[in-house]
Amino acid sequence: MRGARLLPWLAALLAPVPALAQAEPAIVVSAKIDDAAVTVYRAPNRGGGAINPRWPQGFAFITETRTVTLPAGISVLRFEGVAEGLLPETAVVSGLPDGVIEKNRDARLLSPAGLVDAYLKRSVTLRRTNRATGKVTEQEAVIQAGPNGGVIVQNAAGGFEALACSGLPERMLYRQVPKDLSAKPTLSVLVESRAARTVTVQLLYLAEGFDWAANYVADRGPDGKTLGLTGWITVANGGVTSFPRAQLNVIAGRLNKIYSPPLPRGTPGPLVLKCWPMDITSTHPLWELPPIIEFEEAFDSDAREDVVVTGARISRREMLMYAPSPAIAPPPPPPPPPAEDLGDLKFYRIPFRVDVSAKGQKQVALLAKDRVAVEQLYAATLYQNGQPQPLMMRLRVQNREADGLGLALPAGTAAVFETIGGQRLLVGEAAIGDKARDERVDYDIGQSPAVQFRAVVQDRDAKAEFQTWQVTLTNARPFAAEVEMLIPFAIDPAPEGWERRGSSWVWRVQVPANDGLVQTFRQKLKGD
Repeated sequence: MRGARLLPWLAALLAPVPALAQAEPAIVVSAKIDDAAVTVYRAPNRGGGAINPRWPQGFAFITETRTVTLPAGISVLRFEGVAEGLLPETAVVSGLPDGVIEKNRDARLLSPAGLVDAYLKRSVTLRRTNRATGKVTEQEAVIQAGPNGGVIVQNAAGGFEALACSGLPERMLYRQVPKDLSAKPTLSVLVESRAARTVTVQLLYLAEGFDWAANYVADRGPDGKTLGLTGWITVANGGVTSFPRAQLNVIAGRLNKIYSPPLPRGTPGPLVLKCWPMDITSTHPLWELPPIIEFEEAFDSDAREDVVVTGARISRREMLMYAPSPAIAPPPPPPPPPAEDLGDLKFYRIPFRVDVSAKGQKQVALLAKDRVAVEQLYAATLYQNGQPQPLMMRLRVQNREADGLGLALPAGTAAVFETIGGQRLLVGEAAIGDKARDERVDYDIGQSPAVQFRAVVQDRDAKAEFQTWQVTLTNARPFAAEVEMLIPFAIDPAPEGWERRGSSWVWRVQVPANDGLVQTFRQKLKGD
């Protein structure tokens, strides 16, 4: 009897132990950025054109500081609210106690189409409202197809129907938002912590969809010999993520960057519902319905419309009587400190915190100089023309401290103004490249019909070793014109006192007011 009683216990001990189910890792969501620094690089191939307003072609290096609470063991840490154009291969997370196992860029975002995709083959609740009686009915259904090209659901009776084709106002209710679906761009990392703890981490990554440009405003003084020069930095963020009160920096210069395949941007778009009308298919091949609008949203919209209509009854005179007095505009922010060297690039720090807003642009001051020495020239490159051609009006600035400047100037466009009869008028616009200190800066602001040149080849020697050019300059202005002409060939004999630029020569001459002059050059066609 004793052996018989021990037999079940012995069998239980010898039975194989079932494998323990592996627990799903805990999900930790980091939704708040404690601090951020955004360093923006210009679009490498944009040149002097405008920033692409839809999706800027530059990029940014972003540093985020966050505080997270990790449980003991393995968990998925989700960084919500990263830049939309994040390049996951560049992401580095520092400050985690036991390192990172893997990282993923979560492309699916919370949206009507995203919810349908996440609930595919799962049960939802259909809520319909009878227009005549106002009675609301609910029905369980399973999403069988969607979201592209419409949504097909299977009801409890086993029938199939297209969403929004019942003729009644309807919407789908979901039990909960899936854990892997976020309303913001998200980077998730799999981490391990030996103990539960709260840590401060830094997330560093490159992100596309940013750009910046420099713009200058130049006001010529009344004497025409000085400029008031103001510079602005325009920073563009084309993504859906904002970085409030960020430390903003910009990098000037051409940086070599390897092409990266584009990542999914933003939400997958609105949920477009399609169904066949109650008609023959040959009459209406396709019927497109607008996206479903929830009743709460429609009610709020109507309420806002009523407020606007009520406000419109106030007369213009009453509005002016009760309108607040205009606030005094604050002074412009101070320009950033001089550029720092970053290899052969230039690094500019903005000395105050800046909101880098989503889908927006921000302008901050770059420089402000009152009296910059300027020289007015009329310029051209020599070529043979049968008729007189206008010369380019050029304003030249020497980028040195002795002339009132002496700063590294990033590439951009400059708008030049003059004051005539008390009015400030635009003279022209010019594009400049990146300019270092002590470098010449030329603003070509437009052709001048008053100062022209004509160049013809008069003759060539029998051996075809030389040919003679005749250049005629005319000046219809009431003051002398300083002309600078680039001669793109070898001159024989070599001129004395002229500037040499590569294989070319620069001819500087002053043309008297309402007068002209003629000059000949002998071009050397063959080398010695």
